[in-house]
Amino acid sequence: MQFLKTLLWFLVAVVVALFIHGNWTTVRLQLWADLVADVNLPLLLIATFLAGLMPMLLWHHAVRWRMRQRLNSAERAIADLRGAMLPTSGEPAPPPAAIPSAVPPGGA
Repeated sequence: MQFLKTLLWFLVAVVVALFIHGNWTTVRLQLWADLVADVNLPLLLIATFLAGLMPMLLWHHAVRWRMRQRLNSAERAIADLRGAMLPTSGEPAPPPAAIPSAVPPGGA
């Protein structure tokens, strides 16, 4: 599986490198007033892609962090409840629940 992940990332890198090589042109951007920027097209596209990706990536990590916190809280509550249900050292442990069988006792 690791080989396939590596192969996929390698193919993505090759496609990006071919795109950059084929589209290396300069684009003039009129920013405001008389300010003009000459930017290479692949760098501009990569910057806009990252500008769109970052907010969603941050949102995704924030949601995962919150869910992890909620899961840890629920696991702690379950552990506390299990600890409260354990018998004290002076009392004998309750017998395990009887397991119903398909065959009644004494019958065949």
